[in-house]
Amino acid sequence: MILSERVPWDENEWKEILRRSVRDADTLRTKLDLRPEQTAWLDHSNFSVFVPLPYLSRIEPGNPADPLLLQVAPSVLEQQEVDGYSTDPLGERNSAASRVLQKYSGRLLYIAASACPIHCRYCFRRHFPYDDHESASVESLLAALSKDKSIFEVILSGGDPLLLSDCSLKKLVSEISAVPHVRTIRIHTRFAVVLPQRVTTQLLEALRDERLNIVVVIHANHPNELDMNVELAIKAFKSTDVTLLNQSVLLKGVNDSATVLKQLSWKLFRIGVLPYYLHLLDKVTGTSHFDLPEEQALSIFRTLQSSVPGYLAPRLVREIPGRGSKTLVNAGTVS
Repeated sequence: MILSERVPWDENEWKEILRRSVRDADTLRTKLDLRPEQTAWLDHSNFSVFVPLPYLSRIEPGNPADPLLLQVAPSVLEQQEVDGYSTDPLGERNSAASRVLQKYSGRLLYIAASACPIHCRYCFRRHFPYDDHESASVESLLAALSKDKSIFEVILSGGDPLLLSDCSLKKLVSEISAVPHVRTIRIHTRFAVVLPQRVTTQLLEALRDERLNIVVVIHANHPNELDMNVELAIKAFKSTDVTLLNQSVLLKGVNDSATVLKQLSWKLFRIGVLPYYLHLLDKVTGTSHFDLPEEQALSIFRTLQSSVPGYLAPRLVREIPGRGSKTLVNAGTVS
C-alpha cells in the first residue's frame, strides 16, 4: 500500500475543517442537543471555545458529562479563585518574546505556533502571552542552538506546531537538521487526535529527514478520542518510521479511573503508540475543578500499573519550575 492510499486527505481539507470549528458555547450546546439548564457554562469566556467537528463527532449528544465534552466545555467553575493556582504556573512568561525555552539540559523547546486546533480547558498555556511572539522568528532558535553545542534535541511546541504549513514545517526541519549537534526533533501535537485530517502526505514528506530522529508525541486523555481516522493518521505516521508516544493529563471527571486509563493504554498500543507521560494537572488559573489530590492520583496509577505490562504504564509526573526534568511521582515498582 503506497503512502497516498493511506492518507486520503490534503492540506485544503484540514484547513477547511478547522475554519468550520465550533467557536461559542451556544453552538456547542445546539450541536450536542443540550439544553441551557443542563450546562453550567460560561457563554462569554476569556478563553474562547474552539472545537473542530471531527472531535465533536465523538462526543455523545445529550450527555453533559461526556468525558470529551468536559475537556472543551467552558465551565463556570473556571471562575473560581483558588490559592496555589496562577496564570504562569511553570514560569514560562519571561521567554515569550523569543519563543525559546530551555528547561532541561540538552533540550531546547521552541514555540513554533501561537494557536491550537482545539481549546482544552485545562491547558497550562491558556494564559500565555502568545501575542508577544509576533515579532519573533526561527532565528532566535538557530541562534540559541549555535551557542550551545550540548543541545541534542529540539522540541517543537506551541500552540501546536502542526498549524504551520507543510512548506514552513519542512523548512524548519531542514534548518534544524543543518545544526550538526542536534540529533532529534520532538513534535508535541494534539492534531493527530482532534483533527487527524491534518496528517497529509505532504506533512509526512516534510517530516522526512535522513539524519534526524523524529519523535511525535500525541495527546489523548480518553479512549473515546481514538476513532478510525485517528488510527489512519497514526498508521500514516508509522509509515515514515517516526517514534510515536502519547501523553495524557489526569483530569477529574474525564479519566480519573484506572479502568479508563487501562483502556486508553491498550487502545494506543493497538494502533502503534506507546504511553509516555501521565501528567498531574499544572495549577493554572481556571482549571482547579480538574485537579485531583496526589494520593488519589497515586492510588489510580498504582491500580493501572498492576493491571498492564510496564511498557503500557505511562510515567506519572508533575512539572515543577526550575527542576532539571519532569518530577516522577513515586508509585512503586514496575514490571
